[in-house]
Amino acid sequence: MTKGVSRSQAAKHKDVLPLSRLVALALAEDVGTGDVTGAIFCERPRKAAAFFLAKEGGRMSGGQVVKEVFRQLDPSCRCVQIVADGRDFFKGQHLIRVEGKLHCLLAGERTALNFLQRLCGIATLTRDYVKALGKYADRIGIYDTRKTTPLLRSLEKKAVRDGGGNNHRFGLFDMVLLKNNHIDAAGGVAEAMRLLLERREFIKRRLRVCIEARTFEEAKEALVSGADIIMLDNMDASQIRTCVRLLRQVSQKTGLSLPEIEVSGGVTIDDIRHLRTLPIQRISVGSLTHSARALDISMRIEI
Repeated sequence: MTKGVSRSQAAKHKDVLPLSRLVALALAEDVGTGDVTGAIFCERPRKAAAFFLAKEGGRMSGGQVVKEVFRQLDPSCRCVQIVADGRDFFKGQHLIRVEGKLHCLLAGERTALNFLQRLCGIATLTRDYVKALGKYADRIGIYDTRKTTPLLRSLEKKAVRDGGGNNHRFGLFDMVLLKNNHIDAAGGVAEAMRLLLERREFIKRRLRVCIEARTFEEAKEALVSGADIIMLDNMDASQIRTCVRLLRQVSQKTGLSLPEIEVSGGVTIDDIRHLRTLPIQRISVGSLTHSARALDISMRIEI
């Protein structure tokens, strides 16, 4: 099973918007000119401790973001992550413990939770999709998409990895993905590839090419054009099986290697049991990031 974006690539992508900058913007949005409620504890500042409590079970992600929130509010803050990213937790478990100035803990509570609840939600939903593959998880990968919250992509894609999923391309710059609009505007798959091959930048970088196909004919063109991945979009299980069988025939006749086969288009967890037995390698799921439910987590001050 070929992975999407490697961990080394993911590390580079974090520099698109450094974590420190992202957290600073989030705190500026919430704290603004100052926490007028928490200010009642500022005149006689005292140290306190708090813990993040899971009010339901799930998969952990976002610990580093929580640490950065409180580090910016109180550089002397001590933050201990109890459940590591990528690990499951149960209802009632303590996830992170924070020690620092009381008014800083209160000021960072909502920002930290907004990040943590969302990222744990994504990791948990991804975990559930991967679990639905069962024994086929060794052959088929669950992949995310670019349907992410603006500016939170690097964090949300890490949450997908924490959930056991894989990253598709990070952005428009690290993989070629010829979608239906590109194909229609160019006049077909072959013409879109011809235009692509005329670009010196593409020849120099030779990025992987994924081509979306709505029909067998488009899939066949993608195979002949040299696609690395053929994305079968919005096909049912029967259509996918037929399309792959015909592509194998073309591959045998032409001597061309059969690309990886990806399926996409509103895939639900219930759909996985129908897709997992198909001769495919990848399933891309936009809902991992655009529709994940935030997990119920709270922060409690230790009294």
